[in-house]
Amino acid sequence: MFVPPLALVGALLVAVDAENWWQALVLGLGVLAGMVATVRWAAGDVMSVAIPCTIVAAAVWVFGGLALDSSTAFYGISIVGPFLIPELGRHQGRAAVALAGFVASVGFVRLLMPHDDTFQTFIAYLLIPTGVTVLATGLMFPNKRFYDVVDELEESRQREAELAVVRERMRFASDLHDIQGHTLHVVKLKTALARKLVHTDIERAEEELKEIYALVGDTIAQTKELAHAQRRLNLSAELENAKNLFEAAGIRVRVQREAEVDASVSELLGQVLRETTTNILRHSQAGEVRVTLSRTGIAIVNDGAGTGPLPELSGLATLRERVAGEGGELTVEQEGGRFSTAAVFPESRVAGATGNGDR
Repeated sequence: MFVPPLALVGALLVAVDAENWWQALVLGLGVLAGMVATVRWAAGDVMSVAIPCTIVAAAVWVFGGLALDSSTAFYGISIVGPFLIPELGRHQGRAAVALAGFVASVGFVRLLMPHDDTFQTFIAYLLIPTGVTVLATGLMFPNKRFYDVVDELEESRQREAELAVVRERMRFASDLHDIQGHTLHVVKLKTALARKLVHTDIERAEEELKEIYALVGDTIAQTKELAHAQRRLNLSAELENAKNLFEAAGIRVRVQREAEVDASVSELLGQVLRETTTNILRHSQAGEVRVTLSRTGIAIVNDGAGTGPLPELSGLATLRERVAGEGGELTVEQEGGRFSTAAVFPESRVAGATGNGDR
C-alpha cells in the first residue's frame, strides 16, 4: 500500500532536483533505500535491512544536501527512520530525537555554507526536512499500534477458529457417546432378558432379539448421520423410546405434557432425556419415573436413588454446558432417595403453549 505512492513521489523529486545522470543516481539510491525499508517493514522484517538502508539514506542526505545542493535528498532518511524507530522498543524515544537531530544538523551545516538567501535555505534545508521527518516519525507510532492491534485481532480469530474445531470435536465425541453408550446399555438389558426367556418363552425371546437387531441397525444409521452432520433427535420419539425402555426394565413411567415444546429446543431436551434415561437404567434401582414437559423445558424425576453425595455423571456435565450455551439451565439434584434432572430455557426460546395432558 505504501510503496507505489512513496516511489512515485521519490521519482518526481529526483527528476526535478537532479541536474545530470550521476546526481539522479545518488538521489535515486536514497529513494531505493526508503523503498527497501518499506517493503521489509510490510513483511514484518524491517530490522534485517535497518543498518544498510540507514547508512545509504543518511549518506545521500549528507552528500546531496551539502555537495549537490539538493534540498530533497533527505527523502530517503525520512522514510527509513520512521519505519525503523518504532521497532526499537525502549530505545525508540532516543532514536527519534537522534534522527531529528541528524537531519537538522545537516541542514544547519548547509546554513553555514555560502548561499544566496538565508531564509530560503533555512526553509528548504532545515525546517522542511526536519519537520517532515519528525511528522513522519510521529505518525508511525500510532500506525504501528494500529497494525499491532490488527495482528492481535487476527491471532484472536485464529485462536477462536481453533477453539471452534476443539468444541466441534468434543460435541461429536459426546454425541457418539450418547448414541452408542445408550444403545449398548439397552442391548445389554435386552440380551439378559432374552437369555432368561429362551427356555420359558421362546416367542418373547425372539421378539427381544429382533428388537436388539433393529436397535443395532438404527444405531449404525444414526452413527452415519452423525458423521455427515445430519443427526437430529426427535423429542417425541425419545419420550416413546424412554417409556418402552423403562417398562421393559419393570419401571413404572408417567409422562405429563403441560405444553408443546418449541422445535428450537426440542433436540437438546431430547439429548437430556436420553442421557437421563441411560443414567437411571445404569445407576439407580428405580421403581417409578415421572417425566414432565413444560412450556420451557423438561423435568425427569426417579426414585431408587442413593442417599449419599451426587454421583459424577460426565454425560450430564457435558449437556449442562450445551444447555448453558443456548441460554438455558440444567440442574441435577438428589434428595430423599429421589433423583431429579431438569432443563429449562428462557421464555424467548419457546413457542406458546398448546395445551396440557397426562398419560
